[in-house]
Amino acid sequence: MLDCQWLQQLMTYGLLSGAFRPPDAVCVLRALWRQRGMLLKSQGRHVQHMQKALTQMNIQLANVISDVVGETGQKILRAIVAGERDGQVLAAMKNVRIRASQDEIAKSLQGNWRAEHLFALKQALAMFDFIGTQLAECDQEIEQQMQSLQTHDGEPAKGKKRSRPRNAPKFDLRTQLCRMCGVDLTRIDGIDVTTALAVVSETGADMTRFPTVGHFASWLGLCPGTRITGGKVMSGKTKRVANRAATAAAHKLARLIYTMLTKGEEYTDQGQDYYEERYRERVLRQLAARAEKMGMKLVVSENAA
Repeated sequence: MLDCQWLQQLMTYGLLSGAFRPPDAVCVLRALWRQRGMLLKSQGRHVQHMQKALTQMNIQLANVISDVVGETGQKILRAIVAGERDGQVLAAMKNVRIRASQDEIAKSLQGNWRAEHLFALKQALAMFDFIGTQLAECDQEIEQQMQSLQTHDGEPAKGKKRSRPRNAPKFDLRTQLCRMCGVDLTRIDGIDVTTALAVVSETGADMTRFPTVGHFASWLGLCPGTRITGGKVMSGKTKRVANRAATAAAHKLARLIYTMLTKGEEYTDQGQDYYEERYRERVLRQLAARAEKMGMKLVVSENAA
């Protein structure tokens, strides 16, 4: 019997459940967010082309400026493409936050200025700008789609100030996510606005399709593998899945996201003392179990710290 025939027979008996597919409106958001990710990867390749062109001209700008697409790097690159070759003039464009001195930057800008590499730099910069325009258009579509998915009112609660990721959309993504989900997922430590949107764009805010948090974590590919042969565990590696949110969240973060979306409760940081106490309890349980196997009993001292 062919596999397709066997699957068809199981389906007729009701032994197979349908794969998860979010609503159409969420599928639109998912497609837009994946398109944006593709644009970011393409833009990153052109940044590498800029760096390659500079290196081939023996311009060691990366030694004094960590990011060529930052404010200072972009000013210098665009001045080079416009025809400026004086290192002191170019170095004077540095931002006050750049630690390197003006003389150090000027020394790193002493290159051979070969025409073919300048041409490559010009084209890479033009492609970088073009993709930036496409990203702005994509962000507008994402914002409009998120507004159509809003089912809650209000603003995210004020908490500790979080820096916005560099490649995050320019609009107020945190507020849009809060109105879409009813809770502020960015209150979870380790979850920023782009990570939260990566998960929500794949699943939506409705978690009823996942009976338990274990089903949700398994769908993300965050559960340990169960390769067992003859009672021996061969591998516990997580399975490979096509769900893109799997790279954006660990198992614990996925459980927190599921709990917030299903219960509609805000996340509260328990603090370091809470986790230290839980760690102590876990160690005591392990020691008690080992002592019991050896025929002994673990007694905790009352004066223990």
